[in-house]
Amino acid sequence: MSKKLEEMSLKELWQLFPIFLVEHNKEWTQWYEKERRIILSLLPNKSIKRISHIGSTAILGIWAKNIVDILIEVNGRADLDIVKNILINNGWLCMNMNEARITLNKGYTEQGFAEKVFHLHIRIIGDNDELFFRDYLNEHKEIAKEYETLKLSIWKKFEHDRDGYTNAKTDFINKYTDLAKSEYEGRY
Repeated sequence: MSKKLEEMSLKELWQLFPIFLVEHNKEWTQWYEKERRIILSLLPNKSIKRISHIGSTAILGIWAKNIVDILIEVNGRADLDIVKNILINNGWLCMNMNEARITLNKGYTEQGFAEKVFHLHIRIIGDNDELFFRDYLNEHKEIAKEYETLKLSIWKKFEHDRDGYTNAKTDFINKYTDLAKSEYEGRY
């Protein structure tokens, strides 16, 4: 009998769910839209301020992990728990949680990735740096290609180390997020 996901060590999870990149898939936008509609049908409107497609699958034309990232911005801390509990009761798994951020996932199984995989980031309104980064890269294609090149260069090195993969991208992401915040002041 195989272990349940919540019983696995981080090392076991990283083996089962390695970093892998694929060419841009135009269906990612459709996956996001369908999941967004499902999420909105489950949650009370008063709890949600904004729902957005984020992450590399939201950046046109670049290679990405085959995982659609979604950001839900809520009004306050009380709404974090409301949204989390409703979604957990509707098939989402809690990956990480602190007092201001919750990350859920869908599409992780004891056998590996399902066909469609989602990461859902629940945050308080305004905690949305990913929107700046996404828009900057979509509006600056040459920077998006630099990001793609970086990701492709570190993929195999960190195939079974998600933290290492994320850390190796941090300086690049911070640099262009900061530029975007200057350029897009007041956008969000």
